[in-house]
Amino acid sequence: MPNLFERKRPDLVAVSRAKDLIAKYFGLSDTTNVAVAELRCHDPGCPPIETVFTARHEDGSVTNWRIAKPVKDITIDDIKSLGKN
Repeated sequence: MPNLFERKRPDLVAVSRAKDLIAKYFGLSDTTNVAVAELRCHDPGCPPIETVFTARHEDGSVTNWRIAKPVKDITIDDIKSLGKN
């Protein structure tokens, strides 16, 4: 049985690269805080691994984006597929 309390350490280089891609593509300001979370799901119908980006803007608004891939595999094409509103 896997140890549920043992967490895998994040790949800080991959997280930093993904944050940079999101910030540049969406033109986020330096004051926007971007958080990255890699989530695992074992429920039917959900992707096994999903990366969630949360941008907290200076005005208090929050934007979330989801990509059904591990953070280390995210490319600029994945970011572009999120579209711009």
